[in-house]
Amino acid sequence: MKLFSFPAAALEKAIHKRILTLPSPHREWFTERWQQKPYKKSFVENKAMPLVTLVAKGKTWDDETFAQGLAEWDVVFYDAEAEVLRPLVEGDGLIQLMQKNLPAERAQALLARLEVRRPSGPSAATD
Repeated sequence: MKLFSFPAAALEKAIHKRILTLPSPHREWFTERWQQKPYKKSFVENKAMPLVTLVAKGKTWDDETFAQGLAEWDVVFYDAEAEVLRPLVEGDGLIQLMQKNLPAERAQALLARLEVRRPSGPSAATD
């Protein structure tokens, strides 16, 4: 879903700022992975950037388009990842102006989407 071009460097800066305020153990978990270039690139491209796109476009899309965009965003989150991304929906930091007119029900749908977790158990190791 590349419908919106938001500067990745600015997004990475916002994520790094959020890492500094993460509670333990989320901070340790996320920091360890964030330092790995493949994870960082994947996180920005597959989780953070689509979220920013949905926030930005969610103000103007009709319900069907928004629902389709949300459905196409086929990712699951670890707890720490959700903690990092939640402020992007709730109005903190870098993209406050984009969040300004986002309908409350769409913000709630995005927050609920962040709650999709990886399954725990033996099959989780194969993901």
